[in-house]
Amino acid sequence: MEDVLDVYERPLDSTIPVVCLDERPCYLMGDRREVVPARPGQLARFDYEYVRNGQATVFGLFAPLLGWRDMIVTERRTRVDFAGCLKRLVDEYFPEADKIVVVLDNLNTHSKASLYEAFTPQEAHRIAAKLEFHYTPKHGSWLNAVEIEFAALSKQCLDRRIDTLEKLEQEVRAWTRTRNVRQVKVNWQFRTVDARIKLAKLYPANSS
Repeated sequence: MEDVLDVYERPLDSTIPVVCLDERPCYLMGDRREVVPARPGQLARFDYEYVRNGQATVFGLFAPLLGWRDMIVTERRTRVDFAGCLKRLVDEYFPEADKIVVVLDNLNTHSKASLYEAFTPQEAHRIAAKLEFHYTPKHGSWLNAVEIEFAALSKQCLDRRIDTLEKLEQEVRAWTRTRNVRQVKVNWQFRTVDARIKLAKLYPANSS
């Protein structure tokens, strides 16, 4: 926990950006019956029954000090999908960075080993050399600032039925573009000194 909090206290450095990464499932659901469109004095009406059209994954990349994010929609969340996000992070989003600091959780796919399943050893090594991983503790997903972005995405974009992968990509892309134009940032206030006070019960008894 303290390691991640220390990362958030680092000043903005364009050569060493801090990026928070995670993913969330997204269920594709369609309407079983035709929607009754809105009319004067009457909201649109939806039947409570829906059709399951499968599941997709949204990978979130968020640089809290830069006000930048990207949401990548994939069909699955395999090691290869994760590795693809890392390659885009290095080659497309921050190609001039000396090092990219990545905050992420301990999911089994979240390791540099995933790069070697997706790319040649030479390519995997090149990408891995640009990345510095900092893991949140178990049950500590709240420490990952990209969760704030996922909460906003859920309320502002995914609060309705989306029935196809293509439509999901369109909706998420539009939401991301608007959010980036506004350069919405996070002013992280919870620091290590605060943790030692508010979460004192989580520290060993002899640490005082």
